[in-house]
Amino acid sequence: MVYITGDTHGDISRFSSPAMKDIKSGDTLIICGDFGFIWDGSRKERHNLKKLQKKKFNICFVDGTHENFKLLNEYEVSQWNGGKVHKIGKNIYHLMRGQIFDIDGIKIFTMGGGESPDIELRMGAGNWSRDEIPRKDELIEGADNLQKLDCKVDVIVTHEPPATIKRFLKSSEDSEVRISGVNAYLEELNKSCTFTKWYFGSLHTDKYVSSNHVAIFTHVADCLTGKQLRGK
Repeated sequence: MVYITGDTHGDISRFSSPAMKDIKSGDTLIICGDFGFIWDGSRKERHNLKKLQKKKFNICFVDGTHENFKLLNEYEVSQWNGGKVHKIGKNIYHLMRGQIFDIDGIKIFTMGGGESPDIELRMGAGNWSRDEIPRKDELIEGADNLQKLDCKVDVIVTHEPPATIKRFLKSSEDSEVRISGVNAYLEELNKSCTFTKWYFGSLHTDKYVSSNHVAIFTHVADCLTGKQLRGK
């Protein structure tokens, strides 16, 4: 089985929730960005990664906008279930941008990255990384990989949502909705691809936007059906 959840931001307590206890040995959990456990290389961080490597299931994540890309990119690129990954530990994988993975017979397209909503503040403070924005070659590779499957996959996992979905979810806010080039790219995929579910985590909310588009944060759900695990 393959399950999905939202940004974890280095919060180890998320993996002790009742829902997580329903994930069985050999299953896979995918996190929609901002994993947060590869941030500063501290002793606490290394300890947490060791705890995650004791989990009985695979822990996978697409990158978000709040990542230490310098540390992340130091990991060697390898292949896993048909796509490129950074293998962080024996059961921990960074699912790289523009890849298609076959996990338990489920075709999953991944595109991490985005543009920080606080980009100006972070640039001013000197802690913004251009690596958060997908490169042109990554976007092209993603489109090419989808073309090979006639733009048909089971599940799409991204950090950011397509432009129309972001506008809809942000329409009640007074501030202007910021649509980035990544949102625009994902909107094109939204129009051209056939998929069962599309999950994204950047908006930090749990909400069904449509029968296909799901904003996810703290919930843990079956990636094909969207059914939430509630634990015991």
